[in-house]
Amino acid sequence: MATLRQLAELIEGRIQGNADTEILRVMPIDQARVGDITFVSNPKYLPLLKSCQASAVIVAPGVEAPDSNLLISTNPYLAFAKILTFLQAASPSGKGVMAGALVADSAEVHPSATVCPGACLGERVRVGADTIIHSGTVLYDDVVVGRDCLLHAQSVVREGCRLGNRVILQPSAVIGSDGFGFAPDGERYYKIPQVGIVVLEDDVEIGACSCVDRAALGETRIGRGTKLDNLVQIGHNVVVGEDCIIVAQGGIAGSSKIGKHCTFGGQAAIAGHLKVGDNVMIGGRGGATGDVASNQVLSGLPLMPHKQWLRATMTIPKLPEMRKEMQQLKKRLDELEALMKEN
Repeated sequence: MATLRQLAELIEGRIQGNADTEILRVMPIDQARVGDITFVSNPKYLPLLKSCQASAVIVAPGVEAPDSNLLISTNPYLAFAKILTFLQAASPSGKGVMAGALVADSAEVHPSATVCPGACLGERVRVGADTIIHSGTVLYDDVVVGRDCLLHAQSVVREGCRLGNRVILQPSAVIGSDGFGFAPDGERYYKIPQVGIVVLEDDVEIGACSCVDRAALGETRIGRGTKLDNLVQIGHNVVVGEDCIIVAQGGIAGSSKIGKHCTFGGQAAIAGHLKVGDNVMIGGRGGATGDVASNQVLSGLPLMPHKQWLRATMTIPKLPEMRKEMQQLKKRLDELEALMKEN
């Protein structure tokens, strides 16, 4: 429980109403009741304020609701996230290496970390303070995991890979799987040993069933603060810059370099050995087949400016009608040409 005054201090917001109102939890605006706080970040939900029963509402400056306690923030969605973390996110205490965990004698696990039953830690593994490793997780030999990390069930970190601080692996994420490298040998393929590693910098999150392949030589690197959704594939020797977002089923082929603060929509793809600049947004199912300069919003395959792509896609439903009209025009043109020849 916290008062509205405490929450305002947490998010550096401003209160309109009773600062001593007590808040128990965060709830959606249509389900909130007395003791709850809710938020409005999308203007289309503003009409729901009239019937909202929450004890307080997080809103942007300029929103009027005279009968409600308001917590005013320039970024209501971020304020919601911080308050939700403060009120309801679990903060489990370290339990050490629990019975049933398989930990090599040469591994070093900080006393405040938790290694759950069924987890397996190989030789010379190092695990930092307050990190939690859930059941079924496997850390191969020589893996390094920083502090305050959360490795969910069945995640795998292969040999030699390094995780920074506050890294999150969702269930069944795989870090350091072999890169897809094969040399043609007549009608067959010879597997190229993948002897590099993966480095996940601080505050990286990898979604469920996503894979980050180890480098053939050197490193595959995911920059600080970057977030991968579920079912994302990162190829060998890829470098992804800081604070990027890659949405579900996206993929980056081997040896491509991605700049900072890029956002790739669902199923967006980057071909191999390309360079993508900073602040690039690619819409869902967009595909890069050549280098991409910085500071662009693009969509489609081949990529084009997003507004141009919108105009192009609006034309597609009209193509049958346009085809019919062109056939009619061609027929009339042929008739006119025939008539001119007769005269």
